[in-house]
Amino acid sequence: MTLTQSVFAVKATDYLNRLQSCFSPEILAAVEILAKEIRQAWAEGRNVFICGNGGSAANAIHLANDFHYGIGACGPGPSLPGLRVEALPANAGVITCLANDTGYDNIYSHQLQVKGQPGDLLIVLSGSGNSPNVVKALETADSQQMKTFAILAFSGGRCLELAQVPIHFAIDDMQIAEDTQLVVGHLCMQWLSNNKPTELPPLHSNY
Repeated sequence: MTLTQSVFAVKATDYLNRLQSCFSPEILAAVEILAKEIRQAWAEGRNVFICGNGGSAANAIHLANDFHYGIGACGPGPSLPGLRVEALPANAGVITCLANDTGYDNIYSHQLQVKGQPGDLLIVLSGSGNSPNVVKALETADSQQMKTFAILAFSGGRCLELAQVPIHFAIDDMQIAEDTQLVVGHLCMQWLSNNKPTELPPLHSNY
């Protein structure tokens, strides 16, 4: 039992050290850019869209919840309405309709064509950076003059080239890759909840 615990502790320590080592000064500088762009979108009433596949899709939904409610409810000062944020994988009816009728590669780009506006933000979460649906999402967002970010791992893939601001963790471990997505989101959330805009547009304005 002691030997098993010791082996586990060694593995766990290695895992946590590798996760921590991902966050270089260069990475944190890119995360700061993301946090400040999200704050600007919040202050201006613009939309933030998040997408990914598999575990990254689940992380997109998780972070949308944090940005929708948590950033306004937590931190000092009065509670504020949160971001206009949407996790594009969240609506199973929309996803299955678009996948069936237009192809899985278009499940995010089609939504952005309908909902995206110039100045809105797209945040792509991807391990490989090569999934066709997130690649097309970045291309569509760029064509609509949106601001684009991508949190990536491994080689970064096509998304590394397409995102205006890539946050690239060059690590070959999918579990750590998915952890970095949430850490980046939670770093932004905690900073935003402590740096709320002093004024928000009316709730029903279309900026």
